[in-house]
Amino acid sequence: QVQLVESGGGLVQAGGSLRLSCAASGSIPRFDALGWYRQCPEKQRELVAGIRRDGRTIYADSVKGRFTISRDNAKNTVYLQMNSLKPEDTAVYYCNLGSYSGSYYYPANFWGQGTQVTVSS
Repeated sequence: QVQLVESGGGLVQAGGSLRLSCAASGSIPRFDALGWYRQCPEKQRELVAGIRRDGRTIYADSVKGRFTISRDNAKNTVYLQMNSLKPEDTAVYYCNLGSYSGSYYYPANFWGQGTQVTVSS
């Protein structure tokens, strides 16, 4: 049984910052990567950032230079530091367990409940 619990969403003005956290528990050792996805109404869920156990990262072009993903392997926790937020970053953000090979993140079917991030202009 895998459980992912996100926290840290909220309402922030454009240009502000938020930090999301996701604590993973259960049968997670077989997954070498954690990632953050986001979904806006009427849009597909998209990868925001992913991080492998060895620390290698991948980012969507739209967040490069503004968002930073990190992880604490001892705590099985992944973080997403979001700076210089824009209204277009508004979405529900989901934590995911998966794998990361080459330049691709492959999500497994394990998702958190989601946390709302709203950026006002």
